[in-house]
Amino acid sequence: MKLVVMIPAYNEEGTIGDVIRGIPRKIDGVREVKVLVIEDGSTDRTVEVAKDAGADRIVSQRQRMGLARAFDKGLDVALEMGADIIVNIDADGQYDPREIPKLIQPILNGEADIVLGNRQIDKLTHMSLSRKIGNKIATFVTNKLSGLNISDAQTGFRAFSRRAALMLNVLSDYTYTQETLIQAAYKKLRIVEVPIEFRERKGKSRLISSLLSYAKRSGLTILLTYLNYKPLKTFSIIGLAILTIGLLLGFRVLVHFYKTGMITPYIPTTILVVMLVIVGFQVILIGLFASMVKSNRELIEKILYKIKGMGESSQ
Repeated sequence: MKLVVMIPAYNEEGTIGDVIRGIPRKIDGVREVKVLVIEDGSTDRTVEVAKDAGADRIVSQRQRMGLARAFDKGLDVALEMGADIIVNIDADGQYDPREIPKLIQPILNGEADIVLGNRQIDKLTHMSLSRKIGNKIATFVTNKLSGLNISDAQTGFRAFSRRAALMLNVLSDYTYTQETLIQAAYKKLRIVEVPIEFRERKGKSRLISSLLSYAKRSGLTILLTYLNYKPLKTFSIIGLAILTIGLLLGFRVLVHFYKTGMITPYIPTTILVVMLVIVGFQVILIGLFASMVKSNRELIEKILYKIKGMGESSQ
């Protein structure tokens, strides 16, 4: 097994060196360990520090693309490097790289395709209550939409088998954490959690400028990812709800018409009922079209899987 540890980094000159030096280069069951840094348009000495610390490969973006795009680029490059296992770890030093052997063990044992480092949020004293609540809500929503039963959907310390990395396609431009889990669930990939240490961050987060902003953007990512995989179900529920409201309102009009033979004084209600029924049917039709698009996307994903696999096998 060849292991590639990838580190997305943006202005992390103060911590990335220690992260790289802490990565074990000899692990039982692994013949080779390589360190890949995806430098996302940093304006400090992140690149120089990473080189001095022993990074095997550094890919620099000309301008900042965001964490999700850096993560997606890292998967592609790691596969090009011939990785059998890929570990993603943050550059800020909150995760302990010495725990990588524990993280990849379920993959080495053939028990998992993806392993999540569970930060055990309830035990953390350095994480604010608002962030704990935000993490709990995001994990709950992710579990409900994906059918998973995991404890920490936002962890960035993760391990992927080659097959899992080939199958994942990150579409978000903000965060990959929830999107990849929902994708993995619908692609029947095996997901396992292992407990890990999560240290207190020095300085402000580069990703989360405010809790409200993160909640809105990650929430939109979760919704769009779910729509990609369950479009007909989602739009049918919405369409049927609108139809039901329209029919309930229309029932009163029908009763009045049956008794009097007139629509008045319910003309505005009648117009609203007609609009709701039309919109309800249109939403259901949108779901049908979206389901057709989903079929095309799944075909494209199969083609991408084969292309990525051929690219890796040629290394």
